[in-house]
Amino acid sequence: MANLRDLRLHMRAIRQTLQVTKAMNLISTAKLRKGRRVLEDTEPYFTRIRKSMFDILSGAGRVQSEFFRRPDADNTSRTAVVVVTSDKGLAGGYNANIFRQVNELCSKVNNPILILIGAIGYRYFVHSSYLILENFSFRSKMPTVENAREIADYIISQFSWGMFTDVYVVYTRMHSSVKLLPAAQQILPLDMGKIQEELSQKGDQKRVELRFEFLPSGTVVFDSLVPMYIKGIIYGYMVESYVSEQSARMAAMDEASKSAEDMLAALQINYNRARQAGITQEISEIVGGSAALNG
Repeated sequence: MANLRDLRLHMRAIRQTLQVTKAMNLISTAKLRKGRRVLEDTEPYFTRIRKSMFDILSGAGRVQSEFFRRPDADNTSRTAVVVVTSDKGLAGGYNANIFRQVNELCSKVNNPILILIGAIGYRYFVHSSYLILENFSFRSKMPTVENAREIADYIISQFSWGMFTDVYVVYTRMHSSVKLLPAAQQILPLDMGKIQEELSQKGDQKRVELRFEFLPSGTVVFDSLVPMYIKGIIYGYMVESYVSEQSARMAAMDEASKSAEDMLAALQINYNRARQAGITQEISEIVGGSAALNG
């Protein structure tokens, strides 16, 4: 009887877990559909703004702007790494892949400091040796342009004050619903070569360098243009990461549900066997007792 009671408790716990995983799967599916629509609406703008910035940079020539300054090769330079993670766990290897990409990037740059987006990233890196400059958390909500503006304003202000000399963003690029890969992109200082390389990775042909005349001056134009550009770029990264997170969580909950169903089926077989053995033993005891009374 004790064995049957233990099996019933285990089966009840697995059924409760199965209810949670199925509910989270449905929630992630709904969020993924919504996020995909936003990503499809955002991606053309996201790509177009990079193409426009490349065209403008190609026609700028030599512009005296802080957004073009190159970091020194010595150890006085600092690199800010903006890390986009989730606010909740149970997303398979989504966050672990980001952590691995960040650790790899930090090993290659000078004096890395972190700007974190997401509670899971903070929980992980607060125990690391890296300096955390700021942490942003939006409670697993769909990223908005206002969220991106808040982060972009902070990054640009710290960059202008000389807190760091270059900025990278580590996020999750969604190649397909099953192919989610972490990526690291440099956003400051502006570099035509890196923008062209990222456009090429997305399948765009090589851009033709153009020539522009800037009024009142190239410096004034870029000091106004670059903050808007950084805001748009960060918003695109955040939306793509959000959609990737929901896709990863949906897949993880689907696998967890299948595993729970398999465990439940195995326990049900063991429970039936134990119950049958108990019934057989009780029948044997009744027959044996009846025979003893008749004798």
